[in-house]
Amino acid sequence: MQFLFAVFLMVASYAIQALITPKAEKPKSASIGDFDFPQITEGTPQSVVFGDCWIEDWMVTWFGNMRTSAIKSSGGKK
Repeated sequence: MQFLFAVFLMVASYAIQALITPKAEKPKSASIGDFDFPQITEGTPQSVVFGDCWIEDWMVTWFGNMRTSAIKSSGGKK
């Protein structure tokens, strides 16, 4: 009998928690303004590095194609 009472309390507790918990908000997409890259100013000498190496002072001259596109799925059709 105690086992059934414990199962009932567990189910009731889960139901109450599911009803009270606030719904999570959908996060907004990241934009280019969310990133802070150190960039060079005009007239600063730029070094060109080919391959991997460690340098003491670095600046970002270009940081990639930051576009977004929707994920398209075929729906599993063959």
